[in-house]
Amino acid sequence: MHITKQASTMKRYTQLLAMGGMISSLSVFASAHEGHDQMMQMDQSVQQNILMETSSPVDHSGHQPETKQVPSDIQHDAHDHHSEHGGQIYQATTIKNAWVVDDDGRGSASTELKTWVGSDENKIFIKAHVEKAESEQTQTEAMLLYSRHIADFWDVQAGVRYQYQPEQKHDKNQWDTVLGLHGLAPYFFETEAYLYAAQDQRWQLSLETTRDVLFTQKLIAQPYLNVDVVLSDESNYAANSGLSKLQTGVQTRYEISKKVMPFIDIAYTYNKGLKQTEWQSASDSERGWLYGLGLTLKF
Repeated sequence: MHITKQASTMKRYTQLLAMGGMISSLSVFASAHEGHDQMMQMDQSVQQNILMETSSPVDHSGHQPETKQVPSDIQHDAHDHHSEHGGQIYQATTIKNAWVVDDDGRGSASTELKTWVGSDENKIFIKAHVEKAESEQTQTEAMLLYSRHIADFWDVQAGVRYQYQPEQKHDKNQWDTVLGLHGLAPYFFETEAYLYAAQDQRWQLSLETTRDVLFTQKLIAQPYLNVDVVLSDESNYAANSGLSKLQTGVQTRYEISKKVMPFIDIAYTYNKGLKQTEWQSASDSERGWLYGLGLTLKF
């Protein structure tokens, strides 16, 4: 009897354990199935996102080079381009006043003007020289030249020269055609060389060359050489052929400023005599030393 009751109790426990195990198995299966469904939903969501990204157009603007618009004011027209390459207009003027005394103590005063206006390519030059020696009349010379740039540091010049010779009874006013070169020779020699042609078979050459030698930034010596050569002259007041005039010396200036420069001058000079003609008598050559001082003004 007691054994039968225990067996019945054990059977009930066994059934309860079996039911508990089935319930646990069902809960585990349900949890696993729910996790699987969530994973499937996540996979589908990821796949949809990938499809949307691949199907939508890709923006590559961030990888393209930046395009900059050039301002319109940087674009230069032909006039501005010409101005930047030698088209500007410049001007310069030099006035030199001097008082010179020779070995005999005879003095003379002179004024020399040189002015030009133009661009780097084209210029107009005006040169004038007025000289008055003691007991003599004033002599005047003026030149008007067109200057054209042809090479580095060199211009070709052409124009006319006017001379007034007051000591001559006739033909006091003389005109010459001028052709020459103006520029910077090797070793920084500023050079002017001209050929003059006029009536009565008058042909003449002239050469002027100078170079600056700096002692200081303000004290500057300037050796120079001026030469005139007569090739031919059949005029009434003819000069002898050959070397007509030579002057060489050193002019030393002190630059108070770039516009005001006093100077002293020491030079050796040679002047060939005149030819015998119907209108004049032959004269002897003259040579000697000159001592001078003066003032140069630049504008």
